[in-house]
Amino acid sequence: MTERVDFYVLKNAGARARHLFACRLAEKAYLKQLGVALLVADESQARELDELLWTFEDQSFVPHQLLRAGDEADAHTPVCIALDPRSPPRSDLVLNLGGFEPDALQRYKRIAEILDEDGERLRRGRERFKTYRERKIALETHQMRE
Repeated sequence: MTERVDFYVLKNAGARARHLFACRLAEKAYLKQLGVALLVADESQARELDELLWTFEDQSFVPHQLLRAGDEADAHTPVCIALDPRSPPRSDLVLNLGGFEPDALQRYKRIAEILDEDGERLRRGRERFKTYRERKIALETHQMRE
């Protein structure tokens, strides 16, 4: 059951900015020894995040696994990238980069929604916010300045 959802609204619009922010957030959680799942919409997004998690910072190392349909999650890998909200193992934090609806995420305790100033993305994010609020889930919005 979801206990908390954080909405991060980036000043810049664009997938690259959202993906870089997701990498920093995943690294922060990993360094706190939390399990992280990055849920993505498609194979292209999965590949970009897979590459970025190795290269987004010169001094960073975020061990991760890309889970495709039918892949088994490695219990010792703290961060996974998945195309299906049912495929990653239970994680301490889920980054909803695929725009999945709250019903698909209800088994996760903590969710991060990463938005930008794209009008359609904001509209869909507001709809998810409203659904979480109706379910009386703790919500926090962070206006990010980058």
